[in-house]
Amino acid sequence: MAPSVGRPGSGSSDPPELDDPMLPARLRLAIGRLNRRIRVDAAAVLPPLQTSVLVTLEEHEPLRLSELARREAVTPPTMSRVLAALDDAGLLVRTPDPQDARSALVELSAEGRSMIERLRTERTAVLAERLERLAPEHREALAAAVPALEALVTLPAE
Repeated sequence: MAPSVGRPGSGSSDPPELDDPMLPARLRLAIGRLNRRIRVDAAAVLPPLQTSVLVTLEEHEPLRLSELARREAVTPPTMSRVLAALDDAGLLVRTPDPQDARSALVELSAEGRSMIERLRTERTAVLAERLERLAPEHREALAAAVPALEALVTLPAE
């Protein structure tokens, strides 16, 4: 079978060959579009960066603003604005850093933890509903692909 040469995301339902140069583009587009569709269908109440910051805090709290900015790959001024919005919403708590009085440590509030759980529950339900509407062979293919997708996430950068 010849490799596909269509545009990424052109709607082709043919599975790409392993050596298809369009495989990375098609996979990236499909994952990105699925992620956006889940956010839209779940009526996302927070922008993506704010949601990501909450999850990062859940995994690594407490953190300084500078460490959060590094982990999220944004500038400290951007992170400052994100934290201000989350703070205004009551989703985080700032405490003085015992090692540096000029800094604060940021962690989730009880409401922040509750928000993450709500977001996960809503988004999982949206994805479950979409999965139910797929043909059985597509659900089977996705189930078989989960370990490979998880491996992609944990693969170290070169």
